[in-house]
Amino acid sequence: MRKRVVVTGLGVVASNGTGIDKFLKAIKEGQSGIKFLPELEELNFACQIGGIPDISQTEAQDFFDKYQFTDSGDNVKYSSLAAAEAWKDAGFEIPDPIESETDYDNGVIIGGGVGNIDIFSDKIFPMISEGKVRRLRSNIAEFTMFSAASANISFLLALGNQVSANSSACSTGAESIILGAERIRNGHAKRMIVGSSEIASPYVWGCFDSMRVLCRVYNDTPQQASRPMSSTAAGFVPAAGAGVLLLEDYETAVARNAKIYAEIIGTSLNSGGQRKDGSMQAPGYEGVQRCLKDCIKDADISPNEIDAICGHLSSTMADSREIKNWAESLNRYGDDFPYINSLKSITGHSLGASGTIETIAAILEMHYKFLFPSINCEEINPEIEKLISKDKIPHQLIENIELNTVAKASFGFGDINSCLILKKLK
Repeated sequence: MRKRVVVTGLGVVASNGTGIDKFLKAIKEGQSGIKFLPELEELNFACQIGGIPDISQTEAQDFFDKYQFTDSGDNVKYSSLAAAEAWKDAGFEIPDPIESETDYDNGVIIGGGVGNIDIFSDKIFPMISEGKVRRLRSNIAEFTMFSAASANISFLLALGNQVSANSSACSTGAESIILGAERIRNGHAKRMIVGSSEIASPYVWGCFDSMRVLCRVYNDTPQQASRPMSSTAAGFVPAAGAGVLLLEDYETAVARNAKIYAEIIGTSLNSGGQRKDGSMQAPGYEGVQRCLKDCIKDADISPNEIDAICGHLSSTMADSREIKNWAESLNRYGDDFPYINSLKSITGHSLGASGTIETIAAILEMHYKFLFPSINCEEINPEIEKLISKDKIPHQLIENIELNTVAKASFGFGDINSCLILKKLK
């Protein structure tokens, strides 16, 4: 019999709010974190906007100094800050780095889409190109490895179970949650810190700018640029950030009288294999629908029980394909379709970090009984309006709404799909 998995802690670093309290306020108010970025204009980007978290606050800098993260890249900074918040939110104290013992029941999986490219671009490439390799610090390798975030969080929280990183493009965040949940389900860990992080870098964003998939027509009005499900969607807006959840065995959580946000009742991972209508850049219908249906089956629920969907919806032509996949997988159309919203409309698309940040938003919706607004989609894409009622897309905050079951899916380059289903405990 598999173990039940619950969420007992949350931490977030997002473009519109660092820390759960600020993030919660921002999403309820539909407050965008997207801004004009002069650096992108100077580099001749067509898209000159993006969402970058603010980690300049004194308390954040004090945290980095105290735990020796000051010289690390933003991946480590973002994810360690979010992990510490999730750990404390779950009712734990950060252990003493000298006197505490390793806890072999607890582990960490922190993923990312690209990794620590800022360490290479800002430090390694310039110094090696100038023949100054010997001036690189002796601990530089600790910051370059893809698992740097997980390794540093393991040090921070004395975690002795699985310590690893995952990467599956924009599906990474949801995948990290699923991998951690599976470890607890199978009895291999009592708690798992899971999540993902992505930095802001022109060396990452430039690749998408060259593909012409970034929004380039709203540089003068950045907060109007991310327009998921809209007939005027013009490409996604790049962003950065991190989301971290503390997953816990249900029995362990109950035994310590922990606050429980939600239970993860269903998970699914697959790939469409880039066959038929699937490709490296776009998920195919068959793979996505199989993933969604398998997740519902794993959750052992009826499709009619899903109250809301926190979409992957990124403000591209793929939005209508995503709605079609949900409608056909659930066999629910028009007014019968669940509510659906897109966090990317207010945060931008933080690539590998998006899935965990969006899952956190979905959990907050369930816990506090609201639906955050999808902004900038007053004119619904006509292909979407053929499938679902426009009333199922919240344009304003909806409060005092009972959400017992919420679905979250993510899709990534490589035709990679992930889905999880969250349930509110009675």
